[in-house]
Amino acid sequence: MRVLLIGANGYLGRYVADRLLADPAVQLTALGRGDDADVRFDLATGSPGALTRFLDAVHPGVVVNCAGTTRGGARELTRHNTVAVATICESLRRSGCGARLVHLGCASEYGPSQPGSSTAEDAVPRPGGPYGVSKLAATELVLGSGLDAVVLRVFSPVGPGTPAGSPLGRLAEAMRRAMQSGDNELKLGGLGVQRDFVDVRDVARAVHAASLSAAQGVVNIGTGRAVRLREAASVLARVAGFGGSLHELDSPPARLVIPAPASEGHAVGAPPTAYPYPDGCGTWQQADVRTARDRLGWRPRIGLEESLADIWMEAACRI
Repeated sequence: MRVLLIGANGYLGRYVADRLLADPAVQLTALGRGDDADVRFDLATGSPGALTRFLDAVHPGVVVNCAGTTRGGARELTRHNTVAVATICESLRRSGCGARLVHLGCASEYGPSQPGSSTAEDAVPRPGGPYGVSKLAATELVLGSGLDAVVLRVFSPVGPGTPAGSPLGRLAEAMRRAMQSGDNELKLGGLGVQRDFVDVRDVARAVHAASLSAAQGVVNIGTGRAVRLREAASVLARVAGFGGSLHELDSPPARLVIPAPASEGHAVGAPPTAYPYPDGCGTWQQADVRTARDRLGWRPRIGLEESLADIWMEAACRI
């Protein structure tokens, strides 16, 4: 099976690449903006015609799109998350390769959910910010393209490679600083937010399964269990060997509050800094994962403690 992977050097893409390369039946070609890509191409600015010519030359059976961005203003998010997908869809329609498209969406497309509920694929999307809007627009382009396509709506990915600026990345960094300075007390806020954390390696397994399946439409990829950020912080402290105490500050529930280091321009002893939880999904999100089980034969295998241990290992090695 010849697979074209777009965004192989990203947070999710690198694990998808590893998973696909482990399959001896897969011939993988990576397309992206970086120098390490097999083929350099910028989806946000490149023409559909140029991509079509490449598709006709390579003739992949599957195109996997892991490209996109989580940062920036509405214009940048739209360019990299929506316009790029429009280019992919238009190129596949023009090409004679007949490739199947596996596109990575995200749970931010759903927006806030009712606490205690599990969000199924037929839920009406109400994204709570420009990132979710840009990703939802991309999903609609894929679903309306007429292609053989599936969208994997990934809930909150965690594990090795978790960005330092993400909520769990910030927690790990705050804990590293506290241990480095000998603090036996860590004050955190906004730990009431609950998310469905799924390991990036399990996401890669889902992409592999979707590539081989006939599933179409939207498929949720999560664990089916929401975890309070407070619980994740406690597990992180345990795997890190942090013997101090965690004190929760009063703060808005959808904002993560951690101590800001002096290197960020704050004086020592300054009050903690609040960071909005970045996905625009309010206080609760939990996936209904029955479709992934029934149509992909996929279930998550890696527990949150292992994911957090890997996050901590990377944070502890950071200088």
